[in-house]
Amino acid sequence: MDQEQTDARKALEGAKRIVVKIGSRAIVQGERPGEGRFQSMADQIDALHSLGRTVILVSSGAVAMGCQRLGLQKRPQLLPQLQAAAAVGQTHLIESYEAAFAKHGRHVAQLLLTHAEVADRQRYLNVRAAMDAMLELGAVPIINENDTVSTEELQFGDNDQLAAMVAPLAGADLLVLLTDVEGVLDAQKQRIPIIRDFESLEKLIWPKENEQSLGGMASKVAAAQRACQVGIPVVIAPARDSGVLRKIATGEDAGTLFLPAGTPLASRQYWIAYTLKMRGTLVIDEGALEALTVRKRSLLPAGVVEARGEFRAGDAVSVVTRDGRELARGLARYDSRDVQRLCGLRSEEIAERLGFHLGDEIIHRDDLVVL
Repeated sequence: MDQEQTDARKALEGAKRIVVKIGSRAIVQGERPGEGRFQSMADQIDALHSLGRTVILVSSGAVAMGCQRLGLQKRPQLLPQLQAAAAVGQTHLIESYEAAFAKHGRHVAQLLLTHAEVADRQRYLNVRAAMDAMLELGAVPIINENDTVSTEELQFGDNDQLAAMVAPLAGADLLVLLTDVEGVLDAQKQRIPIIRDFESLEKLIWPKENEQSLGGMASKVAAAQRACQVGIPVVIAPARDSGVLRKIATGEDAGTLFLPAGTPLASRQYWIAYTLKMRGTLVIDEGALEALTVRKRSLLPAGVVEARGEFRAGDAVSVVTRDGRELARGLARYDSRDVQRLCGLRSEEIAERLGFHLGDEIIHRDDLVVL
């Protein structure tokens, strides 16, 4: 490594709270599958605790382990069967971690989340308080999506994105995404040590898909980008290396390090942009584009060309240009039917058109995040 890369790696020695994510493929496959991989994770996390770090583990594997226990040859396609597999597998997953950490005299604390817990701001803060209490009591929080009751999340989400949500929620200094390769690979399939520019990565992402895992390198890079935007560095590293967490935490050259750039998003901005699900889309004209990006203004009805989808006042919506490029995300002050009636109007015409007035803006600047 050159000096700049060495300094960037050494800075990770100051990370006191670390979120680590391990996926289904890493647990059920690889050189140390099953119980051996659980023990490896427990050994590594205990070693980090000995260095004065605290670790929160985001672990996939409930559905995969449930399929194994139920004798299913492949991941079910029907939602009820997926939920049943998750219910069976989650107990085995947490029991395996408890047994592995018990060898170090540590307890684990299971925390199952759905999108509802992080979409509601008060519940979001409650989850953070509960996580802090677990760490203060010396337990290792093990987080997974509550696949048994989730619906849309189970079909479309993955734990890379969950980990990117958990990292700022937990006040983490570092996010580590463990995978089955050395890191992000270049065109010659060689590991890239450090990445600062996400725009150059698209052609370098090698998709990884199988019947056990929903994620892949594209998902991990997207999660890394989200975490970096809130100021948290991210390392994508190989799960099969039984010493990889210590190497990362002590500044060694392991995996691919993503470095934050620019001004980090505030917690509430991050919550709006990357935690909430977008319920609709607003298409804007060129004048609104300039107002949002150059003049840093609110989105007014005069600049809205079209409202797509069905959303209520207070829902998160995506703001796109006429050519479909996503520009911003924010909280709508009016529902989709009302916005459709307001498109192109001046703010002073809102009350006359609707018969009521909730504000001059479709999205107020305080509720808007320009991407």
